[in-house]
Amino acid sequence: MNPLCLPASIGGSDLLRLDQVVKQRMPLERGEILFRENVVHPALFVVRSGSLKTYATLPEGDVQILGFHIAGELVGLEGLSGNGHRCSAEALERSSLCEIPFDSLTDVAAKVPGLQQQLFRVMSREFARELEHPVMMGRKQAMSRLAIFLRSLSDRLRGIGHDPRVLHLSMSRQELANYLGLAIETVSRLFSRMQAMQVLDVDRRSVRIVDPPALAALAEKSDDEA
Repeated sequence: MNPLCLPASIGGSDLLRLDQVVKQRMPLERGEILFRENVVHPALFVVRSGSLKTYATLPEGDVQILGFHIAGELVGLEGLSGNGHRCSAEALERSSLCEIPFDSLTDVAAKVPGLQQQLFRVMSREFARELEHPVMMGRKQAMSRLAIFLRSLSDRLRGIGHDPRVLHLSMSRQELANYLGLAIETVSRLFSRMQAMQVLDVDRRSVRIVDPPALAALAEKSDDEA
């Protein structure tokens, strides 16, 4: 799951360089929409602070959350085709973003090497997601799905210089359950169980990883294990 759940991120030095190249900033409050599904917005966005969720509306009208994006990560890559975004993006908390118009993307990427590398990694991951994500999500135990997500988020925070053991979940339990394909009651029960196992210390949306090796073991547990 790591190649699917772990977006590439732009490091601190490249984020500073991006500030010097890209002047356009976009602040969003919680619940505000960055872009909407099927609407053409010819720009790529880099999260500078805060976090967002991306989601798609299914034919029957239900919403499926596709991902959560934190500082240093790209949003809107799927709009490069010029046919409109395939998903919507919404701020989970007060957030700040850099907007890079597609017509100047090549010039900016040349000046910010981390951005160019991330573009290649994210495009590769998107191809893999369409083929593998449904299969892997269907095979993993509920406990493993949550453990994979938490370990992935921890790794992503480490990549931007934050404490990888301290997680602030800006998404609600309902949003996390939607993303993982689980019932909200199941997600709440799993957090309680992991806390009882002394793997996590959970206080509402604040989660501290007490035992990283144990969390990794849960993430890697196969379906046929008890």
